[in-house]
Amino acid sequence: MSTDGPYEILDDRFRTGRCANGDNRLEVLYDGCRWAEGPLYLPAWRQLVWSDIPNDRILRWDEATGSVGVFRAPAGHSNGNTLDRQGRLVTCEQGNRRVTRTEPDGRVTVLAERFDGRRLNSPNDSVVRSDGTIWFSDPDFGITSDYEGHRAESEIGACNVYRIDPVSGQVRLAADGFDGPNGVILSPDERRLFVSDSRAARIHAFDIREDGTLSDGKVFAEGRGDVHFDNIRFDDEGRLWAAALHDGVHCYDPDGTLIGRLRVPEPVSNIAFGGPKNNRLFITATTSLYSLVMSVTGAPRL
Repeated sequence: MSTDGPYEILDDRFRTGRCANGDNRLEVLYDGCRWAEGPLYLPAWRQLVWSDIPNDRILRWDEATGSVGVFRAPAGHSNGNTLDRQGRLVTCEQGNRRVTRTEPDGRVTVLAERFDGRRLNSPNDSVVRSDGTIWFSDPDFGITSDYEGHRAESEIGACNVYRIDPVSGQVRLAADGFDGPNGVILSPDERRLFVSDSRAARIHAFDIREDGTLSDGKVFAEGRGDVHFDNIRFDDEGRLWAAALHDGVHCYDPDGTLIGRLRVPEPVSNIAFGGPKNNRLFITATTSLYSLVMSVTGAPRL
C-alpha cells in the first residue's frame, strides 16, 4: 500500500490505470451545508447542483465564476439528482416521498409517489436508461426522523428498488430484500444495474432482462469493519467508484477488487463526474462540496 496526496494505492492496477495522476489535493468549493448529497453536473450550463437535505434546498455551483446560490427551496428534502435523456432534471424528494422531473419551463412533474396504492418511503437515488426506464431506490431514511424529511410509519413495510415503465409510467417492484438501498447506477453498457445497500455494507449487481426485470443479484463488493456505501459511479474503463462514508471514496476494478481509495476529511455521501472533459470528480461530504480534477474520466454521458 502506498499513498500520494489524497490517493491511497491498494493494488498496482490503481497505479497502472492512472487513477492517482490527477490533482494532488482536494479543492473545497463550498462548506455551508448540514448534510450534502446528490451532486449532478449540468454540461450545458457548466454548473453543478446538489442537495442540502436538512436545510431543504438544492444548491447550484457555477463553474465559470465559482459562485454558489440556491437553485430550489423548499425542495422536498431532495436527495439524489440525475438527468434523463432529454436533459431534464430527475430528483428523488425524500420529504415529499416521491420522484419528480423538472420540465424545461420549470414545471415539476410527479413520476412516482405510490406503489400498489401505498406511499413510497423516501426515494433516495435514481438512474435513467437510454429507453427512458427509471430505476430508483426507496429506503426509509427520510421517514425515520424529521432531520432529512418527515417522521412517519412506512406504508410499504420494506425498503425496495423500483422501476418506472417508460411507456405506461407504472411503478413496478424491481428488487427487494434490502436493508437500506441507496445508490443506483447502470453499467456503461446498460446490461446491469448496481445497487448499494448502506445498512448491509454491500454493493449488489443485477443482470437486466429483455423485459426490464432483474435477475437474482450477486454481491459485487462488501464493506469491512465500519465501511458503508452511499452512491456509486462508473468511469469509462469500467471501474466502479463508491462513496464510502467514513472511509472516503473507494475504487473497484471491474472484477470487484478494491484497488484504491481517495481520502476525504469528512464522511463522503455522494460523488459525480463532471466538468467539460468529464474528468472532475465532485464529492459531497457532510457539510462540504469538494472537487478533484483527475486523470480518470467518467463513463460517457449518453
